[in-house]
Amino acid sequence: MKPFTPAPVKPVVSADGLKAFDIRVGTISGVADVPSSDRLVRLTVDFGDHRRQIVAGIKSERADPTEIRGKQALFVLNLDHANLVVTAWDGARMVGISRSLTDFVYATYLSDLAVRKSYQRTGIGRELVRLTQEAAPRATLILLAAPAAEKYYPHIGFEHHPQAWILRGGIS
Repeated sequence: MKPFTPAPVKPVVSADGLKAFDIRVGTISGVADVPSSDRLVRLTVDFGDHRRQIVAGIKSERADPTEIRGKQALFVLNLDHANLVVTAWDGARMVGISRSLTDFVYATYLSDLAVRKSYQRTGIGRELVRLTQEAAPRATLILLAAPAAEKYYPHIGFEHHPQAWILRGGIS
């Protein structure tokens, strides 16, 4: 296990700035290994009224990541324009995000899938997609790829769909 180096402290935020965030205490009820990654574990977190799956980059911080089972921690629950968000963290640094809009039955529109460049090719993107799909298992996962990422998606199981159409904003 390599020594843990904390992220630098960010600039001070006013108390009013914090009011926008839905920060809650969650109890970590499950810790599962992400086999394709040397950094990630999948946490099941209970917030009392609901549970969430969260991917965290804590393998390198602890000899036994399961020691946090039963512990409580703070989590930010609200990000704009999404009702399904899965994030990946390496300590205090967010290294990946899957941001989607879903009805949990028919369609999940994966609008953002991003992994920090220095963490790419470690299985984080594949795990974020898997957890997104696991959260809405009956829904079809739909994604419009950024041109630079088009060749990535077939490698993680996506099929090209030629019947898709787009209507760009600003055109009347």
